[in-house]
Amino acid sequence: MDKNILKQLNRQRKKNKIRSTISGTALKPRCSVFKSLSNLNVQLVDDVAGKTLVSLSTLSMDFKKGSKKTEQAHEVGTKLAELALAKGITTIVFDRNGYVYHGRVKAVAEGLREKGISF
Repeated sequence: MDKNILKQLNRQRKKNKIRSTISGTALKPRCSVFKSLSNLNVQLVDDVAGKTLVSLSTLSMDFKKGSKKTEQAHEVGTKLAELALAKGITTIVFDRNGYVYHGRVKAVAEGLREKGISF
């Protein structure tokens, strides 16, 4: 089997295991992080109603030319926290989506915590 396919299958297995234990509600939504090679998408999801409450991406924000991906992820986290606080959301359940809690995923979490979101 190809090494990349194996890596994707392992991440999918971890993702399914995580999602079997956590779920978001309207008062405490799930913060789902998806990262590709060039972009990062973060959204707050109410799993009970099946709706996305707040969504933000690196594509939807303007960044300085030459800024690093982890810096962009941190800015996305802080901006998402501001949008969540405006909607009255103060606590979340963090879903790293099978990714290792390191780098861009960790930067998003730190950005959320800096602005007062607890999880």
